[in-house]
Amino acid sequence: MDSSTNSLDDVSADSSAEFPDRASMMEVRLQAQEDEITLLKSSLADALRKIRLHDQLLPLLKQQLIAVNPGAARVLNQVCCSDGYTSSRKLSSSSAIDGVRQPATSQLSDSIITNANGHIGNPVSAEPRPRPATLDRSTQTEPTIPGRDTGQDRVPAPRRAQSLHLEDALPSGQAMVEGNRAKLHRVPGMEEEDEEQEEDEEGRGEQEKELSWTSSVEEPIQPTTIRGLQREDFQDGSCSPEEPSSASASVRTSEQNLSSRSGPLSPIQEGEKQPLVRRNSEKLGNPERHRKRLDKKAASSANLLTRSPSLENRAKELIASAGSPGSRRGTYSQGQSIKMFIRGRPITMYIPSNIQNYEDLKMEPPSERLELDWVYGYRGRDCRANLYFLPTGEAVYFIACVVVLYHINNRTQRHYRKHTDCVRCLTIHPDKVRVASGQTAGVDKDKPLQPCVHIWDSTTLVTLQQIGLGTFQRGVGSVAFSFADSGAFLCVIDDSNEHMLSVWDCNKGTKHAEVKSTNEAVFAVEFNPSDSTNIITCGKSHVYFWTLNAGQFMKKQGIFGKYKKPKFIQCFVFSLTGDVLTGDSEGNILTWGKSAADIKTLGKGAKETFQIMRQTRAHEGSVFTLCTLQGGALLSGGGKDRKIIRWSADLAPERECEIPEKFGAVRTIADVDGEELLVGTTRNAILRGTFSDGFVAIVQGHLDEMWGLATHPSLNIFLTCGHDRQVCLWNTEEHKLDWCITLEEYGLCADFCPVGSVVSVGLSTGRWMVLDLLTKEVVSEFIDGNEQLSVMRYSPDGSFLAVGSHDNFIYIYNVTESGRRYTRFGKCNGHSSFITHLDWSKDGKYIMSNSGDYEILYWDVAAGCKLLRNRFESKDREWASYTCVLGFHVMGVWLEGSDGTDINALCRSHSERMVAVADDFCKVHLFQYPCPKPKAPSHRYEGHGSHVTNVCFTHSDSHLLSMGGKDTCILQWRVMGGGVGGSRERLASASSTSTSSPEPASG
Repeated sequence: MDSSTNSLDDVSADSSAEFPDRASMMEVRLQAQEDEITLLKSSLADALRKIRLHDQLLPLLKQQLIAVNPGAARVLNQVCCSDGYTSSRKLSSSSAIDGVRQPATSQLSDSIITNANGHIGNPVSAEPRPRPATLDRSTQTEPTIPGRDTGQDRVPAPRRAQSLHLEDALPSGQAMVEGNRAKLHRVPGMEEEDEEQEEDEEGRGEQEKELSWTSSVEEPIQPTTIRGLQREDFQDGSCSPEEPSSASASVRTSEQNLSSRSGPLSPIQEGEKQPLVRRNSEKLGNPERHRKRLDKKAASSANLLTRSPSLENRAKELIASAGSPGSRRGTYSQGQSIKMFIRGRPITMYIPSNIQNYEDLKMEPPSERLELDWVYGYRGRDCRANLYFLPTGEAVYFIACVVVLYHINNRTQRHYRKHTDCVRCLTIHPDKVRVASGQTAGVDKDKPLQPCVHIWDSTTLVTLQQIGLGTFQRGVGSVAFSFADSGAFLCVIDDSNEHMLSVWDCNKGTKHAEVKSTNEAVFAVEFNPSDSTNIITCGKSHVYFWTLNAGQFMKKQGIFGKYKKPKFIQCFVFSLTGDVLTGDSEGNILTWGKSAADIKTLGKGAKETFQIMRQTRAHEGSVFTLCTLQGGALLSGGGKDRKIIRWSADLAPERECEIPEKFGAVRTIADVDGEELLVGTTRNAILRGTFSDGFVAIVQGHLDEMWGLATHPSLNIFLTCGHDRQVCLWNTEEHKLDWCITLEEYGLCADFCPVGSVVSVGLSTGRWMVLDLLTKEVVSEFIDGNEQLSVMRYSPDGSFLAVGSHDNFIYIYNVTESGRRYTRFGKCNGHSSFITHLDWSKDGKYIMSNSGDYEILYWDVAAGCKLLRNRFESKDREWASYTCVLGFHVMGVWLEGSDGTDINALCRSHSERMVAVADDFCKVHLFQYPCPKPKAPSHRYEGHGSHVTNVCFTHSDSHLLSMGGKDTCILQWRVMGGGVGGSRERLASASSTSTSSPEPASG
């Protein structure tokens, strides 16, 4: 109680600060985005102005060089001739290829000043007078580093344009200042071989190049023009606004810049002072000149973005919303990260260090495959007449898209899996071998799935006929084989508004006749056992007797006469005498027979009718099912009273029993040997037993949508929870339910403590509890927030528990006493949407989490639940589990056009060789792990009839468990095959990409 009270106090304290925290967090994010936009605009404008200023300074510099040393003209002309073929190139494409490192412009006047007659004066001191650093982001400059000799950074000889030092153009005896030596070279990227050489050169001299003075050709080199000197001011590919900036090395540089703005260049007097003007406050007086400058800016914008990686990345983030909604595409950023877009939102994935070349990675399906091993559950809550017993000793029933053949003595299963959506009805052929099953309509990623009926062999599981594809609407509600002609025909009623009644030739698969039955619900259809031309249907407030003659139907309605007309006719059977017995919602069994027309009531010319001959009171509540036994005895199953009653041939009660309340009402009954029975219930259970010994459950399942799934760390058991408020513990070896408890609220998530003795379950109200596996008692109970919990995850050593909530927080608890005592450690606050998934690092210090707005955040738990702002630092971190659906290692599981909610869950195997994915289209996928490239191939498996909510591998990776949503089905898959080698080796493997391969239908 003390722990619970403390938890409540913590929650109340946290709630009071929740909204201010979120508001301030949003303000910080908004300000950061505004700063990014301001920085990008300022950087663009700043670089464009620098380029224009130096273009205007080039003619003066060349004249000064030629005036000092006429021999420089010949040298410059040689350089121009070697690059003469580029004279027609435009500014917008001059350096587009060299997008990794492009120097920002600086001035030659950093090292040389001019006098009044245009000659070069004395060199500037090696320690220039500094100008105070500009704090405004729009005027940031990099600090000048004097005294650095970059002369050793030379262009290699094989390049077509040789490096030329400016000392060659100066008179002998006049040397350049040490540390300001410059060189001229060709634009990298002009030819493919030059580009390759420069990449090698950049790899060798990274640090030297970052501080070197270079000159790049930005425009065609004319005989009277040379480029100004530039300096690299982007280091490590970034331009962080947090770093302090400094001014240019010389005040005279700024004076030359100011002079160059005002008009034609003129010599600058040494010592002449000019007022300093901010670069982003320039005034333009000439409209024509202003127009040309705008044109030049437009032409250079794309080139500038290409030259600066940091600006390129920021620009991509700012325009990421250009992606169309629902798109998922990858954008590769050289050597650092890759972006994927979900609903137009960019998600940056940082590439781990052990991947040298992302583009060379080749994805392939995993060598492992899945084989359906077991199906947990039965659909009895909303279906009728869906349980039969075959002479082979197998019970036939269905759930989701699978028809299960369960041997009740050997406890083995076989599965018919050719249906593409949920099976709704079932019937057995008179030969007790063939089976007909009908399915509902569905959708598979915008592709409609049409309802149909499959006739298949229960021995070989081979499909014999597919009937009615494209004919039925919405689904197939009821099916029945004819008996008098050995099952030559099949009667089908679909789920359209008119509930079309059709008769089909089983051998040919052709339609024999069709008619609209009624706009009311239809529950059952059967052929008369002695006459295949007579068909009976029943449903809401009606019993219809149909006669088929020459392809035409004639309908007669059952007359209730003096008896109360029930709201529903739930079921009917034929007696040995040919009478029809119906069970209704009033709890009565009505006996129908033919009688002469009542002329007084129906008038002259009335034909014979079917009327009620007898009414027998059977159950309290509805009569859900009737089953005939050999010798004429009858079994009836009740709803409200949950009774099974055995009646004699003349409807005298003989025996009765009541099934336990926890299993619900009787839905259907199947005769095994006249004494033993199989009973399907409304709470999705199948019972086996007799009137004498009672009934026990042989099949059980959930009743409503399921989300919580967890596997034990060392035993072959797993736990599930869902909207039916049930928490169930299952055994994967014995294929049975170990225990089940019912909670006050429904569970949504769960996780086993690594010690294996307790399990935590998160509920829909923010409350979570810890259960003892042996006693099923609640060990601890806490409340975090007032919204539903979405994920529970223990750290690898079991010392922490992370609780992810829909209130956007992750609550961290210290765990002691083998998972039986919990104390609040902290709270991770930073997500802007609800938590969807989270994982712990292998060292138990960090958490990776996903949220509903597609965020990937990392947390340092050991440092006090601190948010790690630099996600790049987490790119090489190893994770104890991998259930986050967003991350570099699982980026390839997202299909093209995904909207962010198409993948509900994923789980990496403990061997780190494969990853299983649960999607919104009823499919389970098996991918290779890691799968970091888009359109990664996978093995795809069908069986679920609703969105797959969760998947999880067992502790030994021998099986995979998957849960459906509304289909209430748990599928257990056996992992087949697999080779050696882990995920790290597979990153470097080279193999051809193959397409997804569906699992064979039979299991």
